[in-house]
Amino acid sequence: MKILLWEKRTDKRYTLMELAKKSGIGKSTLNNIENSKVSPTLFQLEMMAIAMGVKITDLFESEYK
Repeated sequence: MKILLWEKRTDKRYTLMELAKKSGIGKSTLNNIENSKVSPTLFQLEMMAIAMGVKITDLFESEYK
């Protein structure tokens, strides 16, 4: 399942630094998640969704939406 962090972040016009500050997640961690180097935890997904004002399910690519 693909994480749509970059797509959602750029849709909201947030820089990595802005999202890092809003979510409390480090900039390098967010970058690693965007580049599929690491998988986010459920807590990180929740914090990113809250920071961007989206549902957690909006961060996933799914054919069932």
